Amino acid sequence: MRYALGVEYDGSEFKGWQQLGEHGCASVQATLQDALSSVANAPVHVVCAGRTDAGVHGECQVVHFDSEVERTPRGWVLGTTTRLPPSVCVRWCVPVDEQFSARFSAQARRYRYRLMNRQIRPALYRQTLGWERRPLDTPAMHRAAQALLGENDFGAFRSAQCQALHARRELQAISVHRHGELVEINVQANAFLHHMVRNIVGSLLMVGAGEKPESWIGEVLAGRDRNQAGPTAPPQGLVFVGPLYPAQWKLPDEVTL
Repeated sequence: MRYALGVEYDGSEFKGWQQLGEHGCASVQATLQDALSSVANAPVHVVCAGRTDAGVHGECQVVHFDSEVERTPRGWVLGTTTRLPPSVCVRWCVPVDEQFSARFSAQARRYRYRLMNRQIRPALYRQTLGWERRPLDTPAMHRAAQALLGENDFGAFRSAQCQALHARRELQAISVHRHGELVEINVQANAFLHHMVRNIVGSLLMVGAGEKPESWIGEVLAGRDRNQAGPTAPPQGLVFVGPLYPAQWKLPDEVTL
């Protein structure tokens, strides 16, 4: 039987999503698999919709796994969550067709970056916020970001460690909004490159701070040169909001197109 799970986690104490090595490390994947294996009383391996880096959080990461053990969805949710640290929980469980893949069935993925824009660093919520002391022109950032829409080569915004076969991605939506001292950047694409969102954010901050003109973002994109883009924004402000799937898989509304 195949199951899909919605997983929420604070990535602050983890080395990222992916399990590294036979016994893993402080990864979300290894931690979740240990808890599921305890519930199943058998080894369980999960496949995720999108890997997150060290310090990055997940609002509704979707994974799938196979198990012959008979457990109700409620049993998987409660049994697994009680075996997880406070920084991770399973929000829901849905039995799915064996053709479903958390990774390959997803048609879009969404990220949100939040930062505090004031002279003094944040003390409250510091694990889930970036920080920029310079005043930011958020309307200029929003306008500049629209140059990234569509299918493009995002080589200028991928890390040197990126293992993707190519840098072409379809950026479906991007917005920058201010809520008082809080600046929020929302991005949706069919898929993302390693550090792509954080590199886009770092570049948009240069526009917002007046270091670069709005037109510069489009020029960087066209140049495909990572050295010409802005710095990589810190990880703590980034949240993987979750993937989006066709309605045929009958998953919760928050991950359904």
